[in-house]
Amino acid sequence: MDLELKNKVALVTASSKGLGKAVAFELAREGAKVVICARDKNTLEKTAEEIRNATGTEVLSVVTDLTKAEDIKNLVKDTITKFARIDILFTNAGGPPPGQFMEFNDEDWKNAFELNLLSVVRLCKEVIPYMQRQGGGRIIHSTSISVKQPLENLVLSNSLRAGVIGLSKTLANELGPDNILVNAVCPGATATERLENLVKARVEREGISEEDAKRGWTDAIPLGRLGTPEEFANLVVFLASEKASNITGTAIQVDGGFYKGIL
Repeated sequence: MDLELKNKVALVTASSKGLGKAVAFELAREGAKVVICARDKNTLEKTAEEIRNATGTEVLSVVTDLTKAEDIKNLVKDTITKFARIDILFTNAGGPPPGQFMEFNDEDWKNAFELNLLSVVRLCKEVIPYMQRQGGGRIIHSTSISVKQPLENLVLSNSLRAGVIGLSKTLANELGPDNILVNAVCPGATATERLENLVKARVEREGISEEDAKRGWTDAIPLGRLGTPEEFANLVVFLASEKASNITGTAIQVDGGFYKGIL
């Protein structure tokens, strides 16, 4: 199936590893030009070279701290300078630390807000005017299955990522007339560094084995296994494509059946 992504320009944030890297790779394999960003320059450049060598596509890498407004402005500016347009925006950032409500202070909440919600607001604010001028685009937010089924010991993620869904639905309604489609993808337990860190945190908190901590995730998944970053990326790429031209305002889980709700 031709997804009609050849020569589209995709800005993928937090993309030197994990889900962001997988999304950048899959978009590049479909022929899109990709812009990737992360805070660590060495890891970022290594990923950019991997994508170039594997796909032959153009890759721009920009060192970016998503908690800094000026960095986001520069990221979008560099993208426009290089490619003159942005067809796809994939918003993504590392998750906040695990813990229960009473363990966090105001500073913890502010940090989580800046990383997981305000960064999305700032990215959209910078990118939307370009999409409006060029006649359309795709905005896809990476959130978490926690927006549909809150996860134990993840109060910061449960709270802030739900805000992204509210923003996503609002933008879908406001930007539909501009042919800008806005959706969210909600990963469940996926084999990433983030999950490894959550497993380690549970091991330390509960004094159980790493195997038991991992089983705590997989036992709740009907497919009986963790998802892969590539499986997550496949849905993102479809939503970014011309084949998803009538899909907007949705929040779709990729979780192996973990979410038990009807809607």
